[in-house]
Amino acid sequence: MGIIPWGAKFARYVISQSQMKLTCNTAKVDPLFVFYFFKSAVGQHQLLASTSTTGVPAISRPLTSLKQIRIPLPSPSEQRIIARILGSLDDKIELNCRMNATLEETARAIFQSWFVDFDPVRAKAAGRGPTGLDSATAALFPDGFDVIEGREIPRGWKVVPFDLTIDMMGGGTPKTSIADYWDGDIPWFSVVDAPSDGDVFVIDTEKKITQLGLEESSTRILAPGTTIISARGTVGRCALVGAPMAMNQSCYGVRGKDKRGDYYTYFTLRELVNELKRIVHGGVFDTITRDTFKAIKVPPVSIELTQRFDKAVEPFLQQILSNLYHTRTLAAVRDALLPKLLSGQVRVRDAERFVEEEL
Repeated sequence: MGIIPWGAKFARYVISQSQMKLTCNTAKVDPLFVFYFFKSAVGQHQLLASTSTTGVPAISRPLTSLKQIRIPLPSPSEQRIIARILGSLDDKIELNCRMNATLEETARAIFQSWFVDFDPVRAKAAGRGPTGLDSATAALFPDGFDVIEGREIPRGWKVVPFDLTIDMMGGGTPKTSIADYWDGDIPWFSVVDAPSDGDVFVIDTEKKITQLGLEESSTRILAPGTTIISARGTVGRCALVGAPMAMNQSCYGVRGKDKRGDYYTYFTLRELVNELKRIVHGGVFDTITRDTFKAIKVPPVSIELTQRFDKAVEPFLQQILSNLYHTRTLAAVRDALLPKLLSGQVRVRDAERFVEEEL
């Protein structure tokens, strides 16, 4: 569901046969108010009440269905205020998203500099001190390169199979036919829950399982800081676990061995996925196995250096995590407000004050 804003980029838009366009009579209703109504639980219930379950789910007789929907309409001025209140929450959610993308880009740039481009090594080889590093961190980088298997590797680092630097664990799926295993309070990750690259962390999931479902399947609880990587289907999607959760069998959970940094492991996996995509040269990249990580060679970066990297990027990653929790709260407030405003349970003036405090 979406809305074409005023001053949109294009003068005309087209839609497919599987979509509907709704044009509002602005003399009676505020278009943004209608948009938020149909996004709300009340609006979704009415909109989907006539959904056909035969074949591909679809709204049967869409024009007739729309005519049967009844929208409670406050006064035009209240509609605009309600739309503005809910819009301000969406604006803040979008701002958090953009901020996260910038924070992730900054952390990734540090990883690229230290462990892909090896800028500190090049600086020392040129007789310059690495910029932006304290002396203890700078001392962990050598002052030159060796060529190993056709690659420039910092002197003394060599290369080892990636699987020797990590611990891997698999997931599982409780039997879907047993209701007691599902709709609990334990988040259960599948690839649909993978965050955008900028959001990095997964803090909640579409489906949840019960403690019994956990105990009666092969899935396990992943600790915060674990990197999840999808291994089948949509391959190579990565997420850092932000809250304890389980996952399905199409993913691996990865931690660095011997207390290697969690953030270092996450960004290393992201880089290795890009490398795997380059290797197939446009071919099908359809699975990751444990043997995949045995075949990939990486420099065995010292544990202390991976921990120093984690410390360097921790402020950026923790701010991302904080923004995600704030965004979840804002979305919950947005989704709960409209029905309460329409029912009179919350007055518009009180909602305005509450949202201002929340923002």
